Amino acid sequence: MNRETIIKELIIKTSRSGGAGGQNVNKTETRVELFFDVHQSEGLSVVEKKQLFLKIKSKLIKGKLIRIVSQESRSQLTNKETAIEKLLNLIIVNTKVQKRRRATKIPYSKIQRRLSDKKKQV
Repeated sequence: MNRETIIKELIIKTSRSGGAGGQNVNKTETRVELFFDVHQSEGLSVVEKKQLFLKIKSKLIKGKLIRIVSQESRSQLTNKETAIEKLLNLIIVNTKVQKRRRATKIPYSKIQRRLSDKKKQV
């Protein structure tokens, strides 16, 4: 995953935010809507794209776009940074390769100790 390439590929739209904020909300566009095209991305490898498609299929718009919205702050710049961090965290979490679980054998001494403890209880 190449962070800089992904950030360059983002489509960012701004709009007026809802909620409390008084006159500032009515005249400034602080809400940030961020779109990322997973299919066309050069910042992700083929394996990472496949993992994203499998894990976040329900969050994709038109089968290939990820949409992130941020309007927590009254600052457009802060909302933009928050949205980018949300997207990068989403990608990192969903492209992480799970370790294969290896079955372990319980040592014979542990089994014997458990059985002897059971006999002592009775």
